[in-house]
Amino acid sequence: MLKYLLVGILLFTCRLTYSQTNYQAKISDKDSGTPLVGATILLKEISLGAVSDRNGLTLLEQVPDGTYTLEIRYLGYETLRIKRTFPVSLSEIPEEFSLDHSEEEMEELIVQSNRSSRVIEDVPTRVEIIAGEELSEKGNMKPGDIRMLLNESTGIQTQQTSATSYNSSIRIQGLDGKYTQLLRDGLPLYAGYSSGLSLMQIAPLDLAQVEVIKGASSTLYGGGAIAGLVNLISKSPQEEPELSVMLNGTSALGLDASAFYATKKGKVGTTIFTSYNKGTAYDPADIGLTAIPKFDRWTINPKFFWDIHPKSSLILGLNLMKEDRLGGNLDFIKGKEVSNPYFEKNTTDRISTSLNYHLQLNEATQFEVKNSYSYYDRSIEIPDFLFSGKQYSSLSEVNISTKGNKSEWIGGLNLWTDQFIQKEGNEGSPLDYNLNTYGAFVQNLWNASEQWTFETGFRLDYQKEYGVFPLPKLSAMFKPTDALTFRLGGGLGYKSPTVFTEDAERIHFQYISPIDPGLFEAEKSSGANLDLNYKVAFGEELSLVVNTLFFYTSIKNPLLLTPTGSNYEFQQPTGNMKTKGLELNMKWNYKDFKLFVGYTFADVHQQYNDIKSTYPLVAKHRINNVLMYEKHENFWVGLEAYYFSPQQLNDGMEGKSYWIVGLMSEKKFGEFFSIFLNFENFLDTRQTRFDTIYTGSISNPDFRDIYAPVDGFVINGGVKFRLL
Repeated sequence: MLKYLLVGILLFTCRLTYSQTNYQAKISDKDSGTPLVGATILLKEISLGAVSDRNGLTLLEQVPDGTYTLEIRYLGYETLRIKRTFPVSLSEIPEEFSLDHSEEEMEELIVQSNRSSRVIEDVPTRVEIIAGEELSEKGNMKPGDIRMLLNESTGIQTQQTSATSYNSSIRIQGLDGKYTQLLRDGLPLYAGYSSGLSLMQIAPLDLAQVEVIKGASSTLYGGGAIAGLVNLISKSPQEEPELSVMLNGTSALGLDASAFYATKKGKVGTTIFTSYNKGTAYDPADIGLTAIPKFDRWTINPKFFWDIHPKSSLILGLNLMKEDRLGGNLDFIKGKEVSNPYFEKNTTDRISTSLNYHLQLNEATQFEVKNSYSYYDRSIEIPDFLFSGKQYSSLSEVNISTKGNKSEWIGGLNLWTDQFIQKEGNEGSPLDYNLNTYGAFVQNLWNASEQWTFETGFRLDYQKEYGVFPLPKLSAMFKPTDALTFRLGGGLGYKSPTVFTEDAERIHFQYISPIDPGLFEAEKSSGANLDLNYKVAFGEELSLVVNTLFFYTSIKNPLLLTPTGSNYEFQQPTGNMKTKGLELNMKWNYKDFKLFVGYTFADVHQQYNDIKSTYPLVAKHRINNVLMYEKHENFWVGLEAYYFSPQQLNDGMEGKSYWIVGLMSEKKFGEFFSIFLNFENFLDTRQTRFDTIYTGSISNPDFRDIYAPVDGFVINGGVKFRLL
């Protein structure tokens, strides 16, 4: 009996072995044919899966007989689902599958700042894009301006330059805000005097995406982009009309109301953005000075789009902004009688225009004319001093670009004008200047092979006051697999001397001597970046994207604002300023959860006359953490935590380290309506809790550096809805 039982078990085991087969598949990119490393293949009914190797090959072992749904996934690609009956009879082993790129990903990640209109994966220059849901989520937290949107990005810090007016500038990799170009649709509308308060006066509702390039970016955009550039890309009208409205209120009694309308009929389209932003004087520390000033701001930005005929188009834009901002003594702002109150009053008016004309000369070549004009009028008043002036700036450019099978070229000529005329301020020594820059540039993108892409460029600028500036640039991208990308790039840059710096802004341009072009030379820079990007999937649900950036920039003979008795003057001692460090970003995706972890190490030093010192107001170590739970098009909630290490201050002291923790959420009701609620800085981290922001009396305060938040815990919430 035992003998028969053993024979039966053996026959059953053989039958089981016979009914299970091994299945091989090869997964590749549909466009390029390159293998996809880390793609997942899954038999859903029995939860049997595998991950592709460096050749795109997967192996499913011991697949039972039956019919199953075969699901193939890869980050950034459309998921493929097909039915297969096992055992499979195939004429070729392994079976091959080609995946298409996700159309949603492709639409969100088209790069415009390098003017090639390539997807982000194919650009040798490292570009960071904030778009889509990420842009919407960050826009919810500060709907009135873009300060929060930029400050929460790795390697970027918004530096508050006034304790009472809330003014802030942008720092990339620790460098002063004057070294970053802030663009709107590729046009330089926020530079020099007009960069003051600009971060506080740009609302994000009409933005399609924000592109950030770190490191020298002067080939296409001229001087001033030593640290990098930020390009704000506006929405354009689509076939379906849009009317979006956002209403937001804060526990600090702030109000934001924005509306965006877009429509296109036939050859003609238009967009109109308008916003009203209001701030109420707010003093969470109860020290009698405003952490958030009282302000009222109106903005309207209409644009006109015309497809003249199939080969040419015209875009015209107008931006109008007016703001009154008053900070300082809280009782004085509320209308009470105060003896010798301290206050800071800013009044700004901005008018800018833009023009883009495109002409398609043939299938591969297009001609473009660009122009922008900007008028900026600002007055800054403090007790016993008033500074005001007007800035007139413009950019005119013609360029031609052509595309071949493996190469793209763009070349052009431009003229950039910048004039400042002081109206009130330093009597006898006005800070007027007039700079005209003539430039010529050429750039080439070359796909040398499937794995190597090169971007080379050269620009030549001429200024009567400061001479000729040759600006070469080289970037290379090596992509051995779809999962791994290396980028290496470097170039030269320059910045023409002007008085508009963070240090001058802090003292309201008071008692500053003008810059004599005959005694100064332009600041010149050299820099390089090394970028490594790796993505991998661990099974069906878990994926990881890791990005590491090593950066280095050296600026020769930078300008220093130096006290000379009771006055200030700019000096240019022999020396340099250097920033070096790394940025590490990790993005984990697991089902409906996303975890972003970012770390920035920035070592910024200045050395003059053989004396080396730490550059002030730079957090050497920063950590960004965001944990997000998201049901797509339904609900999301996120917890964020940001760490700043101690910063060297201008008075020789060292600031304290601190954490900022926040909670953000949004719930959608159908396709056209949502509500959002955010608890920003709910640990109430404030510089006034662990350090001082001024010395002296409240009537005559001597302000210290602001290196931590002063507004503390603020709740904001509101609604967003689409009427079209």
